[in-house]
Amino acid sequence: MFEAFFVALSSVWADSGFSALTGGHVIMICVGLLLLYMAIAKGFEPLLLSPIAFGCILANIPKNGFEEPGVMSVIMYGIHHEVFPPLIFLGVGAMTDFGPLLANPKTLLLGAAAQGGVFVALLGAMLLGFTVQEAAAIGIIGGADGPTSIYLAAKMAPQLLGAIAVAAYSYMSLVPLIQPPIMKLFTTEADRKIVMEQLRPVSHFEKVAFPIMCTIVISLLLPSVTALIGMLMLGNLFKEAGCLDRLSDTAQNALMNTVTIMLATGTGLTMSADAFLNYQTILIIILGLVAFIGGTAAGVIFGKLMCMVDGGKTNPLIGSAGVSAVPMAARVSQKVGQKANPANFLLMAVPVRGSVRNVALSPKAMEVWSSVITVSKQERRFVSLRRLTDCSMMPSTFMAFSVSR
Repeated sequence: MFEAFFVALSSVWADSGFSALTGGHVIMICVGLLLLYMAIAKGFEPLLLSPIAFGCILANIPKNGFEEPGVMSVIMYGIHHEVFPPLIFLGVGAMTDFGPLLANPKTLLLGAAAQGGVFVALLGAMLLGFTVQEAAAIGIIGGADGPTSIYLAAKMAPQLLGAIAVAAYSYMSLVPLIQPPIMKLFTTEADRKIVMEQLRPVSHFEKVAFPIMCTIVISLLLPSVTALIGMLMLGNLFKEAGCLDRLSDTAQNALMNTVTIMLATGTGLTMSADAFLNYQTILIIILGLVAFIGGTAAGVIFGKLMCMVDGGKTNPLIGSAGVSAVPMAARVSQKVGQKANPANFLLMAVPVRGSVRNVALSPKAMEVWSSVITVSKQERRFVSLRRLTDCSMMPSTFMAFSVSR
């Protein structure tokens, strides 16, 4: 009887994950727990880091059976075959207002200049022995855009997907710590106090024609990005058409949230101990930081050059917002600029009743909607509450400022 009991106990142990648990698995489970702590307790990109961290824990449970057909295999199929990033871009497009770009096209140059860090990291990765494809996937971390990093890594260096995704999302959450010292290093106090002019109104026709023309021109120029640019502009068309509100709402909310869960969890599932615990991961994290710092510096320096060319009409701080497709970079530009000049607002504004002063454009601040409420009938003043949403999955904070009637 005891022999049968021990045989049964041995069988249970052999079938359990404990029998195959290694030190690498334990380390990666601890990494997942650390990321969960950062997301939940510290608020570092919680909507993204939480499912990534949980996926990391799941991926390092031995004998989990994820290679067999099921939900997890479907999620991994979406990751490796680039299903989720285009769907994310559909939601991004539905949350994007290209009006500021159409009203002030020169800010496109700031966004382009801020990608200089991508090329710095690309060259650095090649010098360290990475292939061209791997170096390109690593360099895109400097764009601080998680979905694009995942898309490019899955396409060019799938073996590095987990490390690249974690580095990209980690640096996205650390924007408020990384960028301010670099911004102050390349600007003077007078630069940071510069007040920018209000933008011109953009017509409905311009906003509708823009996504259509962009899709045609860019897809013909670069056919390989048709899926991404097409879904981005389709989502934007939903928003701007004026008669597709239901589709726009679905893309912005239900679809976006669902795909975010799938994408982030799938990213965590790629963080197995075998693929993650190697010297390449450390190099990727370092190169990602170099790319981010280089991009911030390039954006600010180009903003300073633009300021010199246009006679002091451009605040160089907005160049740092060109680094990232997330609203955090724009908020950091606003915070640093307002610290130098409390009356200055380096966020895109739309016309409201009365005159709006001290408002400037962040080149990647895309979606703004506002409501004007009466603060005091006696004072006859208004406050415009502006909620800024950038070209990403995350809503940002609210800005409030007063305007005279």
